[in-house]
Amino acid sequence: MPDSVPPSFSPQDALVAVMIAESASDENITNSELLSITRIVDSMPIFADYDDTRVKRVAQVVFDLFEVEDGLDALFGIVREALPEELYETAYAMACDVAAADGRLRQGELEFMAEIRYELNIDRLHGAAIERGARARHMLLP
Repeated sequence: MPDSVPPSFSPQDALVAVMIAESASDENITNSELLSITRIVDSMPIFADYDDTRVKRVAQVVFDLFEVEDGLDALFGIVREALPEELYETAYAMACDVAAADGRLRQGELEFMAEIRYELNIDRLHGAAIERGARARHMLLP
């Protein structure tokens, strides 16, 4: 595990890590995705007392883990350890919002979303409802 892992990964850090990992999963982090993460951290009640200067450090942990063998397993281990189970669907919803932010889903993002569902034990029907909500929130005018 990289040395950059914060000594205490908070639940908010775990949520940020999942969003950043989703954004980076296709190896192309877009400005829309970064703005979506910033907007979520700045506006969602769960981040009310979060020190947003930690985002950069959490991002570095995610990027470091993506570079090592079994890094994805380590990332999900950190997330599951830091995040209460009742927030697993919240993490998935935030990841879906980030994925939908740029208006297109690439294969890497779709595969990573499936991995999140699996690792966080998100029921397929609940996952579909969360995905549908994200799609509806990010629709553009025709």
